[in-house]
Amino acid sequence: MEPLGMLIDFTECIGCGECVKACQKQNKLGDNPSKDDLSSHNYTVVLKQEGINYRKLCMHCQEPTCASVCPVGAFTKTALGPVIYDADKCMGCRYCMMACPFGVPRYQWDSAVPVIAKCIFCNERVAAGGETACSWVCPMGATRMGRRSDLLEIARGRVERHPDKYVNYIYGETDAGGTSILMLSSVPFDKLGFPMDLGAQPLPSLTWSVLSKIPSIVVTGGVLLGGLTWIINRRIQLDSGALVDPEDSSRPGKGGAK
Repeated sequence: MEPLGMLIDFTECIGCGECVKACQKQNKLGDNPSKDDLSSHNYTVVLKQEGINYRKLCMHCQEPTCASVCPVGAFTKTALGPVIYDADKCMGCRYCMMACPFGVPRYQWDSAVPVIAKCIFCNERVAAGGETACSWVCPMGATRMGRRSDLLEIARGRVERHPDKYVNYIYGETDAGGTSILMLSSVPFDKLGFPMDLGAQPLPSLTWSVLSKIPSIVVTGGVLLGGLTWIINRRIQLDSGALVDPEDSSRPGKGGAK
């Protein structure tokens, strides 16, 4: 199947926040105490600036840098488009957070066993032939899902027909090598805080051009040391009682003495 994507037209967004609520419900995130930025409790956010409502979320790069820098393969770009994350593989190095050109991944600092948090493009729903929760619930059609190639044609048509309404730029078409999320706006994207200096070359290719010059023993050693550090820290937490097995029957409320 041809890769999918989402087109988010800021000029159509009324700032209702239904997409945020749908995302939180779909991913069982609970309420987000901070509604003005992405967090481990919030995979998307609706902001207002320069008189326009706009969204922030994972851009689902065509060639994701997070996947290229992850030493344990916790990130994967699926054939349908979503960049998904496997928490069971993650060792907590947070290289993905440093490498993401859009500053998207967040860390669960308030969790005893923290993992990375980000939009996964409702991967299970999409894989089953469904629609992302945010696009399905949008009352104005400001966020719509479809084949990326079709969405690009729609976006180009809107910009061409309404030059007075849109800036002549489709964000995500080529930025950082292209993304599955495409955006239209009436306000220049840099004024909304979107990076505009990413170029059209996929960033992983730039990463590899550097890594390929590093001796393999150095890279391997770094990965092994990172993994060893994670294991040691986790054992220290377990020994100190910072981490408790939720199924431990000796815990209050889980059986044992009444």
